[in-house]
Formats: sequence, C-alpha cells, structure tokens
Amino acid sequence: MTETTIGHATREADPVGGVDIRIEDDASPIVRLVGRTIADSIRANRADSIVEAVDGSFAVRSHDTPQAATVNISNGVVAVSSGVLVDPDVTLVVDLNGRFALSGAPVVGEGHGDLAATALALLSPPLPDWQVAAETFWAAARAVPGIPDVLVAIAHGPDGLSELVVGEGDTQYIIAGSPDGLAGIFSGADDLIAALSTGLIGVRGTLSQLSVMVGASWKVRYNV
Repeated sequence: MTETTIGHATREADPVGGVDIRIEDDASPIVRLVGRTIADSIRANRADSIVEAVDGSFAVRSHDTPQAATVNISNGVVAVSSGVLVDPDVTLVVDLNGRFALSGAPVVGEGHGDLAATALALLSPPLPDWQVAAETFWAAARAVPGIPDVLVAIAHGPDGLSELVVGEGDTQYIIAGSPDGLAGIFSGADDLIAALSTGLIGVRGTLSQLSVMVGASWKVRYNV
C-alpha cells in the first residue's frame, strides 16, 4: 500500500460549530471528503464536545485504493492531512463510496477506545432530508457552467412518488431514486457515478448534462 507524505494542514476560513477544522492547501480528494464529512457531522450532531474530549490521531484508509488520510485531534482542533502516520492511534479501513462503511474491525491502540468511537461518529453524519439536501445542492451547483436550468428530483418512497423542482428555464435534468439515495447524492455522501452504477439512482438528460452534473456533485462532495 502506497504511503504519501504528511502535508501541513492549514486553517479553514471559519470554524464549524466552534471546531477549527484544518485541511491542506491543494488537498487531495480523500482529505476534502474526510474534512467535509467531519464538518457535516459536527453541524448535525453538535459534536464539538466529543472533539474537545479526545486527543490523538486516526488513519482513514480506502479498502480498495491507495488513498489514505490522517486526522489529528488536539485541543479541540481537527487537522486532516494526506497519507498515514507510521503509528496512528486508530486505523479505520473504509469504503469511500459506501459512506465510510468499515471494511474489517478498527485497529485501536491501547487506551484509545474513546478516540475510536469519536472517529466513527465523525465519519457517520446523519443524512439530511432529501428535499433539503436537493435545495442545498442546487444552491451550490447552479453556478457551475453548463448546468441545466431546472433540477427535477423524484423520490419513490413507501408513500409513493414525491417530486421537487428547483430552478427556472428551458433545460432540465431529472434524478430519481429513493429518499435515502437522493439525500446521499445531494449531500455529497454518495458519488453520483458510483450510485448510477448500482442502478438505484436513475437520471434523464443528455450526456453533456450528465458530465456537468457529475462535476456539480463533486463540487458538493469534495467541498471545492
């Protein structure tokens, strides 16, 4: 497995829920993904208190690629950097396209059980309501060049079909799926291409529109 050099994590512009989350300049996709996920978790769970309660480092390794990141927590500051420390306190091997689902049991150093629990909590924020997520997604994506004028999101849940239309204009793009699947796409928890490959999400639009929508989804997923 490839190791990469630990970079310097620099301060984000604004603390999230009172927590200073730092990532590197020109951060790698996994660093951005981990940093954005931790920020979502802190916003949703008000997890600032559990961050303040622990110190240490945990490694996040992809289960099927060489991608890896290290998260250092110290004095309530969370710093995410590329690569893995030689001897992190906790190591998690996860599915990056599966909402950080564990692949095997965590490797936990002696006395770091609380850090392991904190790491798992930070990497598993609750999904927002799919309609709220769609509106937030559209607010971030509408400035992407070439984006369709209108996004139509169709959820098929236990109570039947529900539809949300955002935007105005002549061109539209349709994304359909379960409420959980739509929330995952629109919040950045799921990769649009990976979700499409499962058949659980359906789209209607041109190939060029799909390319733009994938770029928009990555903008949200990687907070760029």
